[in-house]
Amino acid sequence: MELLEDSHQEMRINNSYQLAAVQLCFENVNRSCIKTPYSPIPRMILYVVFGFGAVLAVFGNLLVIIAILHFKQLHTPTNFLIASLACADFLVGLTVMPFSMVRSVESCWYFGESYCKFHTCFDGSFCYASLFHLCFISIDRYIAVTDPLVYPTKFTVPISGICIVVSWGCSVTYSFSLFYTGVNDDGLEDMVIALTCVGGCQAPVNQDWVLFGFLLFFIPTIAMLILYGKIFLVAKHQARKIESTINQTQASAESYKDRVAKRERKAAKTLGIAVAVFLVSWLPYFIDSLIDAYMNFITPPYVYEILLWCVYYNSAMNPLIYAFFYPWFRKAIKLIVSGTVLRNDSSAMNLFSEKVEI
Repeated sequence: MELLEDSHQEMRINNSYQLAAVQLCFENVNRSCIKTPYSPIPRMILYVVFGFGAVLAVFGNLLVIIAILHFKQLHTPTNFLIASLACADFLVGLTVMPFSMVRSVESCWYFGESYCKFHTCFDGSFCYASLFHLCFISIDRYIAVTDPLVYPTKFTVPISGICIVVSWGCSVTYSFSLFYTGVNDDGLEDMVIALTCVGGCQAPVNQDWVLFGFLLFFIPTIAMLILYGKIFLVAKHQARKIESTINQTQASAESYKDRVAKRERKAAKTLGIAVAVFLVSWLPYFIDSLIDAYMNFITPPYVYEILLWCVYYNSAMNPLIYAFFYPWFRKAIKLIVSGTVLRNDSSAMNLFSEKVEI
């Protein structure tokens, strides 16, 4: 009897130790999610890395938006599309990344079930908004490079505005209707029940909608790659034609056309780099999502987090690309940071040091 009591006591001690070792997102709450945080040093490093990305996405894209909207010289159809793209990236840094940072590091969602849905919808909306903007920008650049003199009459500010409305309207409608109607988890009811706990924020998507989402990403991506392939072929042909011009009279007559063509090629090259960075950031995530849906969600959590944050960091990359390739953007940053933009006549300032600069 004494031996039996000692055995029960030992079992109680072991159970108490196991319970103490398991951390919960919300102590003393039924069905709380299990918390698996990182140790102090990796935890601090992750907060710094993720936080830096969020700050860069917010302030970098805010500088792009202010520069384009403030300086009249930048009020072009392409730049309005770029400003709207920067708005999507700015919102990722403001409404998505800070909350995902806490969830990724702490492995818990502390911001309520309602905002969990909004957070998921924002994530999808801004992703597809960026994609559609880049697709319209590639169309804009194709027209500008293939027919630079007629381009101003074909792609006007109203046309640019329609592209912006379509980009935002389609992406927001798709994401919110997908997650708020609940069709995303049709057929996954058992898994949803198993995953549901207090302090979690999962949004599983069934195979049909994962495939649809992948196609919604893949088709515009192929269109962009085809357009930019044609753009660079035309640009290469134009460059060779200009270099082979021998007759000085003919060169003088075509000098304006040559300058315009050079400017449009430079803009296409820079925006092509932005598209390439977007694809490198997003494609692994979409491929993994597609594989996951058909292989019973086999991706390890840490791999998913890496792919997810590659996606988020894309929102911080575009301002760096513009700063590196666009002299006008570097000059605009100096004027904004120095407070020169507060002057009454600052909106009319010249940001271009050369006629061919874009």
